[in-house]
Amino acid sequence: MINVIVELSKYIILTLMVVYTFHCFYMVHRQSEEEKNELLHQQLMLIFFMDFTAFLVIYLKTLDFRVIQFYMEMMAFFAALQILYRIFYKKASLLLLNNMCMLLSVGFIMLCRLDIATATKQLLIASAGSIIALIIPVMIRKMKFLRKLTWLYAGVGVILLGAVLVLAQTSYGAKLSLMGIQPSEVIKITFVFFMAALLAKDTSFNAVVKATVIAGLHVGILVLSRDLGSAVIFFVAYLVMIFVSTKKKSYLGIGLAGGSAAAVIAYFLFGHVRQRVSAWKDPMAVYQNEGYQIVQSLFAIGTGGWFGMGLCQGSPEVIPVVKNDFIFSAICEELGGIFAICLILVCMSFFLMIVNIALKIKNPFYKLIALGLGTEYAFQVFLTIGGATKFIPMTGVTLPLVSYGGSSVMSTILMLAIIQGLYILREDEDEEFEKRRKEAAKRVRARAQAPGEGNY
Repeated sequence: MINVIVELSKYIILTLMVVYTFHCFYMVHRQSEEEKNELLHQQLMLIFFMDFTAFLVIYLKTLDFRVIQFYMEMMAFFAALQILYRIFYKKASLLLLNNMCMLLSVGFIMLCRLDIATATKQLLIASAGSIIALIIPVMIRKMKFLRKLTWLYAGVGVILLGAVLVLAQTSYGAKLSLMGIQPSEVIKITFVFFMAALLAKDTSFNAVVKATVIAGLHVGILVLSRDLGSAVIFFVAYLVMIFVSTKKKSYLGIGLAGGSAAAVIAYFLFGHVRQRVSAWKDPMAVYQNEGYQIVQSLFAIGTGGWFGMGLCQGSPEVIPVVKNDFIFSAICEELGGIFAICLILVCMSFFLMIVNIALKIKNPFYKLIALGLGTEYAFQVFLTIGGATKFIPMTGVTLPLVSYGGSSVMSTILMLAIIQGLYILREDEDEEFEKRRKEAAKRVRARAQAPGEGNY
């Protein structure tokens, strides 16, 4: 009987995910505010039923009461998050909030299936991050001086990354964390704020040189620390923000050429880079060593097929560091390729929403922040999924909100809170524009009705 329930559950979960993904994109073409609210409500129901089905299966397969306890705690967390945002931020983007809950749900499901203790720790970190994140939209709206702290952002970033390089212990071939915290995750945010603050007020050649020097320090320290994934994310964010702010293709071309040359140099200078490239080119040739991880990842993806094997029916635990770097492979194996494609589309919906916010914000500082954070998010998703599927060499970065990683989850939640603040700012700008338009129309009508000013 349990096997029948497990087999049926994978189709139920897949159907719920497909419908949710459809809602993400259909909502863009909504006809009315009432229809939008109905679709948002339906999304919450889809998340609820997906979580209920998944955790029911995990409990039936493990008979571990901790699964039920975790499920109740997780649902309380989601309920509190939805209620508090509706109370304090009536202008917030509920679609953005729903997508965050959906990605967190997928992560909690897979982590609970792999290791309940890890899932519990992830939930605690996400809860703490969400509490902090509740005050960030207010800070974005009220603290106008944030755009003046240009060199403070740069100094904090360089100092913290330098401390990691000097003091951190090597883990999985790279220096990543101090006292269990990975500073590069938070510095992704301060780096974007630095670039935005500098380029919003000056896009001259001198400003570009300053931005390049500081970006070079960030990327250089990360390369020396062998945190290659983060280094690439910082570089791409720098390149996109420079190009968008200056609108000069020459800078983009020079940046791409410089980045390509740096990649070649890194290949010859660092042995771990050569190892990852060789594992990417022919993982079976080095299966016993550096190729083992990617081969197991590909086996998992292939085994899952389109519909997956079902929760607790696969063997994702044989993939080294599966909870951090290869959670996407575990999702493919047990929930299926179609579910994984939908997950990618939800992430894409996230990115498109952020770009839409950036395009509509008039203030150049906030516009660049939205664009920079959106670029970092999208490229991190690309690096994670690309590495797991052997599309690109592995970089060792997490899938935002889905993979296990305290610093990653915390920084992503804070990043999305910043985006919420920018969305609310955009709504404020729209309201102010509409107010001025109505006042102007009122003045025109008043002049037209004034004595002696009529048409003869």
